[in-house]
Amino acid sequence: MALHYHCSHCGTKLGTIEAQVLDTEQLGFNKLTQEERMDMIVYDSAGDVQVSAICDDCYELLQKNPELHQNDYIIH
Repeated sequence: MALHYHCSHCGTKLGTIEAQVLDTEQLGFNKLTQEERMDMIVYDSAGDVQVSAICDDCYELLQKNPELHQNDYIIH
């Protein structure tokens, strides 16, 4: 099983964690609301987990340009 992190704004792959057993508390998933989990975490047919996060570039861009929050996708 693997966790694949990608930016939900630009699609950039942020990293992968390969593990047989994953602890949701160590990953911080227990701190998310049910709605946040449903928005951010997807289990694929191969048994891997796709996690949406935000990359540093998109974070900085959104801090400087808050009006970009209305866009579904950011190209930088």
